[in-house]
Parts: sequence; C-alpha cells; structure tokens
Amino acid sequence: MGHKVHPIGFRLGIIKDWQSKWYSDAHYAEFVLEDNKLRGDIKSKYAEAAISLIEIDRQAKDVTVTLHTARPGIVIGRGGQRVDEMRQHLEKLIGKKVRLNIQEIRQPELDAYLVARSVAEQIERRVAYRRAIKQAIFRTIQSGARGIKISCAGRLGNAEIARRQTSHQGQVPLHTLRADIDYGFTEAHTTLGRIGVKVWIYKGQVVPEKTPEAPPKPAAEAAPATVPAPTVEEKPVEAKPAVTVEAVALAPVPVAEEKPAKPRVRRTTKTAEAKTPETKATEAKATEAKPAEPKTPRTRAAAPKASTTEEPAAQPKKRRKAAAATEDQAAETAPGAARKKEG
Repeated sequence: MGHKVHPIGFRLGIIKDWQSKWYSDAHYAEFVLEDNKLRGDIKSKYAEAAISLIEIDRQAKDVTVTLHTARPGIVIGRGGQRVDEMRQHLEKLIGKKVRLNIQEIRQPELDAYLVARSVAEQIERRVAYRRAIKQAIFRTIQSGARGIKISCAGRLGNAEIARRQTSHQGQVPLHTLRADIDYGFTEAHTTLGRIGVKVWIYKGQVVPEKTPEAPPKPAAEAAPATVPAPTVEEKPVEAKPAVTVEAVALAPVPVAEEKPAKPRVRRTTKTAEAKTPETKATEAKATEAKPAEPKTPRTRAAAPKASTTEEPAAQPKKRRKAAAATEDQAAETAPGAARKKEG
C-alpha cells in the first residue's frame, strides 16, 4: 500500500498539514473552485519563479495566499511592483480581497517538487536523463537528505516504446508514518511526448514533542462533620455526715538481726583408703590361727590391693564395725573346717 498511495496525503494529520486551511458548509464547492483557479493561475504566470507550495487561508471575506519560492526576487520585482500586480490580478479573478505572503526556500535541493522540476527542464533541453538523475541525487544527498528516489516514465532516449527508469540512494521508508518524506511530481514536454518525473526525498523521522505532565492535584479533603457536643445534666450532691477516724498507736515490731551465712564445706573421701594399724594386727592374728587350706579355684575376683604409698587416713566407724564382724566369722569357721578334713 505504501508504494501506491500519495506520500503526503497518507501522512495528513500526523506529520503533514493541509495546503488549504478553511471550513465551510454552504460554500464548500465554491471555495474549492476558487483555490484551484488561484493555484493554476499563479503557477502558469510565474513558472520561472520556482514556486513549490501555495497555501490558502480564509477568514470571513479575506483570502490569504502564502507562496513558498526558491527565487523570491522574481516574484517581488523591483520595489514590490510585481507583488502589487499579482494581488490586483487575483482580486479580479475571485472578486475578493487578497493578501500575499512570500516565504523563501533556503535549500531547494531538499524540496521534492523543485528537484523534479530541475530534472524535467534538463530532459526538455535534451540532456541525457541518466546524467540528470545522477546529478540530482548527488546534490540532494550532499545537502543532508537521508535518502532519495527518482522515477522517470515515458519515451526515454527517443525510444519507440515507453518505459520506466528508477534510481535511488539511501533509505526511503514509505510505510513509516513518522518518516518525513517529501513528494513531488512534474512533467517534461518533449517533441516525442510527455515524460513524467516523480521524486521522493526522506529527511528523517519526526519525533513528537513530549508535553510536560501537570502534577496531580491533591484530592479535596472532606471537612469533618460537626458533631454536637453532649450535654451533661448536673445534679446536686447530697451532703453526707462526716466520719471520725481514731488513730491507734501500734507497738514497734522487733527486727531480728541477720547473721552471716556459714560457708559450705564439701567432704571428699578417697576411693581406696589405707587400713589403720589396729586392723592390721587383728588380721595378722587370724592368719596365724588358720591352718593351710588346699588350693581351690577362685570363684570371685580378687579385690584390688590398696596402694601403700598413700598416707593412712582415719576410717569411718561403720567400716570399722563391718571389718570386725567379718574377722569374727572367719575365726569361728576356720577350726570347724579343719576338723572336717581330719575326720
């Protein structure tokens, strides 16, 4: 679709603006006819002035015409003489008051219509069309364009069959709506017929300006509802009889004196305590009275001997009594056992 549609009409209202700026309901057709007459008459009468664009603006009964030209001196003339002549001619043509504004085109190499017009003029002068196209592309790229495409259609080079020749350089994005693409079309009138010249010039992308967002307004705070203050009824307080309190003197309580706590002393006992000399003497007497017993296998494990290197310590009373009882039993049983063996 981008290859078929008009590049300027495709972008109207997005990055391009209308050439006629007015609105009417009842006289719409009349105003369109007047605009067509104005544009046709100006281009035919000032063809050598390199007029690229004609803008028309209407306000009430006044018509303002703005001319975009690369040669403003030709349009203005000496002392503005040609401007006055043009204004009077246009007023007679449409029967309304006309104002003329002239704007100069600083870089005609970046205007698509002026580039197409220069190529067409060279073809009319019988310059080789390939040479004219290459020169136009070179000048446009040198002026700062991002891309250009030129298409010529007709009996090129005095050929009997018409054909189309297209040359381009750089990029020309026809489908991108933000791409600033200028389009121009004109015709070259030769002895063999008419040759159409189309030019597309890509100048870059148009980035919309970001409008600063207004800070959000604080929400209106709701006023607190006024609550009526509660009314309190005051009642008279009845007088009570006075109460007499007698003070009784209490005897002082004696305080006991605290005594310092005694430190605790832990008693430690040794696992293997040495026997006293008295117990040793009794054990020696018991062994002398016992006869020699035959060796029998031991059924109980021998008690570990007490270490003699340790110092003797006092034996508790309970252990003394138990040792004396065992010694008495041994003395009683020893003679009985010896008698049984003899018998």
